[in-house]
Amino acid sequence: MTSSTDRTDQPVARPHAPKQHTRHATPDKEAIALLPEFARLGLDRITLVTTGTQAREAAAALAGAPAWGFDTESKPTFRVGEMSDGPHILQLSTSERAWVFQLHDPACSAVAGELLALPGFIKAGFGLGDDRKRIIAKLGVQPMGVLELNTVFMERGYRKDMGVKGAVAVLFNQRFIKSKKAATSNWANVRLTDAQLVYAANDAFAAIRVYEALGLPDL
Repeated sequence: MTSSTDRTDQPVARPHAPKQHTRHATPDKEAIALLPEFARLGLDRITLVTTGTQAREAAAALAGAPAWGFDTESKPTFRVGEMSDGPHILQLSTSERAWVFQLHDPACSAVAGELLALPGFIKAGFGLGDDRKRIIAKLGVQPMGVLELNTVFMERGYRKDMGVKGAVAVLFNQRFIKSKKAATSNWANVRLTDAQLVYAANDAFAAIRVYEALGLPDL
């Protein structure tokens, strides 16, 4: 969730982007607020995954897509020196639906780790540096094929930390809604609210939509 311009140690193979000399403007908050709303996934297209069996079913469905939107959520920390034991949630999405993995069940976590370590699939998202570190610490896997979309925009002449809101505004001329209340909610809860599911799923969904709109090659 925190921003980073670095990919994993296994960068996605794609043609080298030419050096940019022209900087492109990104709409500011006031301009974005006037845009029509980005169509998010509803609960009917979001699957909550809590068990190993459900995780294997999700993996089978994801295998049909060459690239996935990717993000994680962790319980917020508010005290100085407090360490997070996240991630507590992993989100993976195609352009059709999203899966929200709760990482309490060891069997579910194991499949989630396998998916992230699986080569041959792009996992695209924004600000993935902290997510990667936490995944390595908690799941014991090195994520493969992770694509930091902020870096792609920077290479194309946009600001360093584009973020999902800026990317959706630039590519679709639409406004991506993120709930601050959901963002700072307790992602370690055993029972997630509908608002949490919609928030988490759509972070990954927006990422795959942006990836596809950028016209990047598959692995």
